[in-house]
Amino acid sequence: MKTSRDGFLVDVDLDRLQRRVADYFNADLGHDEIARRYPSAMKSTRRYDARAVRDTLIQRGGPVESGFVRYAYRPFDDRWLYWDADTKLLDEKRAEYKPHVFDGNLWLEARSRESRDDFSRGTLCRHLADNFGNGLSSFFPMWLRDNSLGLGGDGSQRSANLSPAAQNYLDRLGLSVDDLFHHVIAVLHDPGYRAANAGALRMEWPRIPLPGWPDGNGSGNPSGAADELMASAARGRRLAALLDCDTPVAGVTDGPLAPAMAAIAVPSTTHGGNMDGDDFAITAGWGHHGAGDAVMPGQGRVVERDYTPAERAALGDAIAGLGDTTYDVYLNERAYWRNVPAGVWNYHLGGYQVLKKWLSYREQRVQARPLTVREVEMFAETARRIGAILRLVAG
Repeated sequence: MKTSRDGFLVDVDLDRLQRRVADYFNADLGHDEIARRYPSAMKSTRRYDARAVRDTLIQRGGPVESGFVRYAYRPFDDRWLYWDADTKLLDEKRAEYKPHVFDGNLWLEARSRESRDDFSRGTLCRHLADNFGNGLSSFFPMWLRDNSLGLGGDGSQRSANLSPAAQNYLDRLGLSVDDLFHHVIAVLHDPGYRAANAGALRMEWPRIPLPGWPDGNGSGNPSGAADELMASAARGRRLAALLDCDTPVAGVTDGPLAPAMAAIAVPSTTHGGNMDGDDFAITAGWGHHGAGDAVMPGQGRVVERDYTPAERAALGDAIAGLGDTTYDVYLNERAYWRNVPAGVWNYHLGGYQVLKKWLSYREQRVQARPLTVREVEMFAETARRIGAILRLVAG
């Protein structure tokens, strides 16, 4: 997806997005007034006649309530998008993409080459998605909507997104597209695979090894290949749960937290009390507006240090996969998240340093409000998810 008007069509807050779009469709507000309030919506380009588009949409009527949809904007950063099928209000609406986004479907992001020195693909999402990183993202679904099929037992009309050869392979093993999809996740996040294929991953599409391909005769028999693929898929499912911020993970984000997870990214203040009032405002210089709607990252404020004895005791042997040092990551002069291990802080996915990117979009001068209590928790949960991913792939 490509909005070309992120500042107008995308928001963390649904109610704020709905107010903007309601103003846009309000015929009592002239074009000049909308341009004053929302400049990006009324800036014409070669492919977008802003006034003509708005006239067309007002005449049609709206907004369309079903157009407010969840949007995978960046890794671990789902937002809201206003999606409209009729005009160039949304620059690249990808109408052929949207029908395949439905409950129960999962997607993987990839691209034909990696512009960075390291491979950081393998982003999982379940919503419509933006472009990630430099270059153009492609999103690969586990299922495709297939209206030619009768309703299945789960009430869906879907077919596996598989080539005939892949379907034959899975049939021989007695496995499903779900198993293959999660095997792919496990492979893409495997450090050994990344290291062994580093050069190739910078040049072309990821190529996924399949046990016993093409006929499933792993170790001389189909059951050997099936066992190997199932073991990999099980690992991939654990990774998928950690990568999906909509999925609670016991011990990491849900229920009693494991001691190692509870010690990561603890909301704290310099005065030792609970966060309150202005403590929730991100003003440490993590981001600012650039040209147009672009948000540019800033330096922010992080303090690298050694783990305290209490942190070392809580993290235990997990430290081996999390880094030798840790960071305190500041929202402002008084509030910070304590103990964000170096591996967690420096973790890249989809072409981004995940936590730093999240902060840049939520600087108060960008988001125009302080964080909520839930958003402070979300940062901590994301750090813990990443910590759990690092432990899993290192195991």
